[in-house]
Amino acid sequence: MIHNGIDFSTYFKNYPDESGFFGKYGGAYIAPELQKAMVEITEAYFTICKSRKFIDELRRIRREFQGRPTPISHLERLSNKLGNVQLYVKREDLNHSGAHKLNHCMGEALLAKYMGKKKVIAETGAGQHGVALATAAAYFGLECDIYMGTVDIKKQAPNVARMKILGANVVEVTHGLQTLKEAVDAAFDAYAKEYHDAIYCIGSVLGPHPFPMMVRDFQHVVGEEAREQFLHMTGELPDTIVACVGGGSNAAGFFSGFLNDPVEIIGVEPLGRGPKLGDHAASLKYGTEGIMHGFNSIMLKDENGEPAPVYSVASGLDYPSSGPEHAFLQEIGRVQYDVVDDDATIDAFFELSRMEGIIPAIESAHAVAYGMKLARERSHGSVLINLSGRGDKDMDYVIEHYGIR
Repeated sequence: MIHNGIDFSTYFKNYPDESGFFGKYGGAYIAPELQKAMVEITEAYFTICKSRKFIDELRRIRREFQGRPTPISHLERLSNKLGNVQLYVKREDLNHSGAHKLNHCMGEALLAKYMGKKKVIAETGAGQHGVALATAAAYFGLECDIYMGTVDIKKQAPNVARMKILGANVVEVTHGLQTLKEAVDAAFDAYAKEYHDAIYCIGSVLGPHPFPMMVRDFQHVVGEEAREQFLHMTGELPDTIVACVGGGSNAAGFFSGFLNDPVEIIGVEPLGRGPKLGDHAASLKYGTEGIMHGFNSIMLKDENGEPAPVYSVASGLDYPSSGPEHAFLQEIGRVQYDVVDDDATIDAFFELSRMEGIIPAIESAHAVAYGMKLARERSHGSVLINLSGRGDKDMDYVIEHYGIR
């Protein structure tokens, strides 16, 4: 498939380029002392990603430890209630530890072992990346430091408990807005001091090269499985695929399986309380080009050009930028990015739970809400939604703030 002059049959060979750019987005804008560390990680990754031993080990882990492949479920009752469009979900909530995050965490931890590192460092917002990395660290016998903002620690108490039970050191971040951006800041600062013995396992398709590429590659299994499964189930490809986008790891992996197909692709950002700056985290819709955390992308800025305060009911989506590949795919028009607000998200959270017996993560409920919107608007067709995680972590928060509907 050729779109806007780009041949998607060879897309993954050309993007990112050797410097880590997707068009003008990406790169590695980092302090000189970290340049050597990034080169070390890049060289190690390009060595092992072609290694039969590494690939076989990762496949065995996915099969025997993670429980992959995860299935696709047809949301028959919900589809019939909304109209004639058939809704399906890719069940990453059934991946071990409850979300897609373990897909890249096991790969990153395996890379850390290959490189002889003793510790993994990461940030987390919703806690799913933290739980996944703590799981991977326990599996491989690595030390694990997880940086998490005070606000998110309070919102995501079940996941904080899981991380501690798994042996991780949860480091509370108390400066700024005390959410995901500040957690990333703190994790980067720690990594700059410990990179000789540790590796920073970034939680999304963010940061300096090679992380956006590496995380996408580890998450590609989601799109690869989904494409094969949907064809087997229905005999055709879905008309539309949908995934939530904060940093964008679940979406990048999911979308990658369908980029070369005549399939409509939609990423859903959090509109939060509305379009006013500070009330949402929809960077691709409302942001402008800018550099933060070592990469160039589209970001939300304040009056001084600095990363703006952001908000979302979903802790895993409240980040003032998005992965550089998402910025590129939006620019060339291959992927459409739209928004869903808190109210529609919480409605979808309860609707999916009641109609299908599946409690989604609030992050994933953004994509479910958008899929439901399409089902109401269209007369026919099929929509495949990436259900990136389960909602166990969110139940206390939802009940406290929204009650039982």
